[in-house]
Amino acid sequence: MTQATHPAEALFKGDKPFPVLSACEHFAGSEKLILKAMDLQKELGAIFDITCDCEDGAAAGNERPHAELVARLINSERNAFNKAGVRIHDPTHPSWKQDVDVVVGQAAARLAYVTIPKSTSTSQVEEVIAHVQRTARAAGSDRAIPIHVLIETHGALEAAFRLAALPHVEVLDFGQMDFVSGHHGAIPAAAMRSPAQFDHALLVRAKSQMVAAALSHGVVPAHNVCLNLKDDQVVHADAFRARTQFGFLRMWSIHPAQIRPIVDAMKPSFDEVQDAGEILCAAQDAQWGPIQYKGELHDRATYRYFWSVLERAQATGIELPPKPAARFFAA
Repeated sequence: MTQATHPAEALFKGDKPFPVLSACEHFAGSEKLILKAMDLQKELGAIFDITCDCEDGAAAGNERPHAELVARLINSERNAFNKAGVRIHDPTHPSWKQDVDVVVGQAAARLAYVTIPKSTSTSQVEEVIAHVQRTARAAGSDRAIPIHVLIETHGALEAAFRLAALPHVEVLDFGQMDFVSGHHGAIPAAAMRSPAQFDHALLVRAKSQMVAAALSHGVVPAHNVCLNLKDDQVVHADAFRARTQFGFLRMWSIHPAQIRPIVDAMKPSFDEVQDAGEILCAAQDAQWGPIQYKGELHDRATYRYFWSVLERAQATGIELPPKPAARFFAA
């Protein structure tokens, strides 16, 4: 091992790479809203992904034209960062294969991911994943399409660990509204928003179980939406609690005004980024052996943590200190 060995190589050689994704996933269903989101990406930078919604975005009977619209927009110049994915219809809906055939078939080269909603079993998701990858190969794509799986049914929660272990899965999303509705009134409507969404025992269990399943298999856990569309403080508080109390690394947005508060809440602190940069540069100088920093011992175990801090900082748009930026993130 040489002094210049990169952290990703020195610390994770042979491991499954953990996905480094934007901290916010913004949902948009109509042409107007998708284009508005793409323009906002150009303004703010690639700090959020866009999920083009074929499930709730398409009116009944208009499924194919809507899927064709999504494919065109993903292939368009407005998709400047290739950070737009699609949510297809659920595996029991007659249009899910058509969604895949159209969007993946026409936009596989630029499609960021496919989100699968309302699954109730591992076998359902396996079938969809297989069709997505076959369609991508038939379209001439040489890349596997990343898969996001919504955990919003009893069956999906029970299967969360198995779902996270499936090939090509990079995100588990918690679908709180459908999950609450599926409890037939046992969870009150108040638990669709804070503070009950973080306090009700059944939701604490569900969120904790899903996050544990995701992280144990190198998959990113994503938190549900905040129903308050425009109050920055409420949105920020929900995202911050999801991140710090439950370990979510990503959160949905359903209004452009929610994007910045979510990203800000998911960012590591300035002091932690500074420490991470200093520790990792010193570790690289020591050829990744143990070091002392501010009177504390650090080795590969803590190096892994601090490398994740720098990766999250970059993904959320934090300006990194010059030395670690040059060493670890230079183009």
